[in-house]
Amino acid sequence: MHRRVAQHLNTVVGRWLPEQRLFLKSDSATRFVRLRPLTQAVMLTGTALIFGWSVVVSSILLSDVISAGSSEEQVARAQAAFEGRLDELSHERDARADEAAAAQSRFSLALQQVSLMQSALLTSEERRRELETGIDVIQSTLRRTMQERDAASAEVALRAAELNGQNGTTAKAEVAPEDVAATLDIVAAALSSAAAERDRAAAEAEAALQKLAEMQLEQRLLDQRNDEIFATLENAVSVSVGPLDKMFRAVGMDADAILETVRLGYSGTGGPLLPVAMSASGATEYSADLDRANGILDTLDRLNLYRIAAASLPLDTPVRAAYRLTSPFGRRWGTMHEGIDMAGPTGTPIYTSGDGVVVFAGWQAGYGNMIEIRHQFGTSTRYGHLSKIRITVGQKVSRGDRIGDMGSTGRSSGPHLHYEVHVSGKPVNPMTFIKAASNVF
Repeated sequence: MHRRVAQHLNTVVGRWLPEQRLFLKSDSATRFVRLRPLTQAVMLTGTALIFGWSVVVSSILLSDVISAGSSEEQVARAQAAFEGRLDELSHERDARADEAAAAQSRFSLALQQVSLMQSALLTSEERRRELETGIDVIQSTLRRTMQERDAASAEVALRAAELNGQNGTTAKAEVAPEDVAATLDIVAAALSSAAAERDRAAAEAEAALQKLAEMQLEQRLLDQRNDEIFATLENAVSVSVGPLDKMFRAVGMDADAILETVRLGYSGTGGPLLPVAMSASGATEYSADLDRANGILDTLDRLNLYRIAAASLPLDTPVRAAYRLTSPFGRRWGTMHEGIDMAGPTGTPIYTSGDGVVVFAGWQAGYGNMIEIRHQFGTSTRYGHLSKIRITVGQKVSRGDRIGDMGSTGRSSGPHLHYEVHVSGKPVNPMTFIKAASNVF
């Protein structure tokens, strides 16, 4: 049965693959091997399968090589993009530092302008007081001159009446020429004195009016200059306070409550920042300029309170040597990364970012060697994966004190610092505080 099937297959395949004979010749005999059609078909099929398998394997290997090359290119592009982002952050940090320096310059200029403005206001008050005194003197002189003129006129009228009375009652009496001449001389002298006094008073009044016009013009120019100074000061203080307001809002802190706490701790009064609202006469008067000046002084006071509060917050960077930001704040691999990772060599000094008290210094699961410092206003910081801890629990530290060394303890893939900032027990992005430092210090 099997032989018949084989013969039938040989017959069918023989149409395309006829039977072949392979002769093997030796010294004494000649032999041949018969290659039937079915055998040839099996050999050709096996050869084709081996060749196809070789082609498939080669394609797979080539595809793996190409894929590996693409992955390396992707990694290189990602690294280049990350380095570019770091460069952008570095430029942004430098820009913020320049803005902080400019804000500090504007603040110094604002203080100088406040001093100049106060001096100008005092000078203006003195000039106004002098003007009031001059006007009072002129008015007194005019009144005295008018009284003297009226008195001279009355005396002339009285003497004329006496002369007329003498001529009417004693017609036969004779008036001596000497008496008439003396009377006329007295009248002429009185009129001349009154005219001279009147001219002198008129000249003084004209001079006073001209002086008043000059002082009014000077006052208007001074008001314009004060308006320019007020505008410059208002712009300077608003630019300086704006970043601080933005920083406190960004980290979710109640700025008003913090400023009130600082104000209670620094409640002394006096100095150039107190509102000035007293006139030369000692009475309180409120004008538009005084309101603007008081508004500027209030803003400057708010700025000073901000700076006092900022001195107690963790606004400095904990790593001052060169480092790489290897992981930002936020979700990472499906979990929340509550800080930032700053990678550098083992042993890199780690500094506290603000004044505070050490509340933990030891081994913590996941963090390895960790330090936690409590600052004011409900803020705290954590420093993880340290290779060495240089402080103890209960110790008071100041901004810039070295508290440990960078390492790779705990759950870590390499030497770096895991840095966290908490506000009222909730983690916030530490970069918000680090960037805000350039606008504060």
